[in-house]
Amino acid sequence: MKALVLAAGMGERLRPLTELTPKPMLELGGRPLIHYPLAMLRRAGVTDVAINLHHLGSAIQRGLGDGSQLGLRITYAPEQILLGTGGPLNGLRSFLGDDTFVIANSDTLLDLDLSAMLGFHRAHAALATIALFHPANLDYYSRLEIDADQRLRRMRLLMRRDPLQYDDYPVALDDSVAATLSSFMYCGVILAEPAVLDLLPPNPPWSLMVGLFAPMVARARAVFGYVHTGYFRTMDDLKSYDALKAEFASSPPPKMI
Repeated sequence: MKALVLAAGMGERLRPLTELTPKPMLELGGRPLIHYPLAMLRRAGVTDVAINLHHLGSAIQRGLGDGSQLGLRITYAPEQILLGTGGPLNGLRSFLGDDTFVIANSDTLLDLDLSAMLGFHRAHAALATIALFHPANLDYYSRLEIDADQRLRRMRLLMRRDPLQYDDYPVALDDSVAATLSSFMYCGVILAEPAVLDLLPPNPPWSLMVGLFAPMVARARAVFGYVHTGYFRTMDDLKSYDALKAEFASSPPPKMI
């Protein structure tokens, strides 16, 4: 099993820090942020990882090298222009091959048991399985809605917060069905089968959710949600970065490296 770790973003909400240091290489708990998702992959036996690069990509490449010090083999996928969260997949079809693969954010912190998620994915014969989490306030996020079997029945992609407005996939869903669904947010990890690569939009840039997984849900493809109930944090801005540094200094979470 191979993985794509998304690391090309500009980190705009963390400026001025990200003017000199790419977000994945910002220090947290004595190591670069990207080490945490890479360690999650390694714990599950994933050793071949592609990392897409754009903003200050050479700093990421210098910091990680070939991956051998982390027990990995890293392939870099530079982007002259940003390809979106989904676009890197178009150029990595041969790398990902003919096995289940992982897509992971480089800036998400969670103690996800990826091996258990893979077991769930295979037991449900899923085309794709998306890691989900229930935050204190869902109004800040897109809503991914699952039924009692944990199949994704609707994605409500957040368009604006005030007032709340969503772009729904599917557009129409019977009220009696909608009332039975449970809502979660995406928490940064996806498992997918090679057949998903045949559904990619042909021309980047494109978004993973808007361009691929939301249309799959709208077409009732076998997309499932794996609910993560453990540790989960995002580093969205300077305030959340300061809070995370304080948390790691006082009581670092276990099972992260």
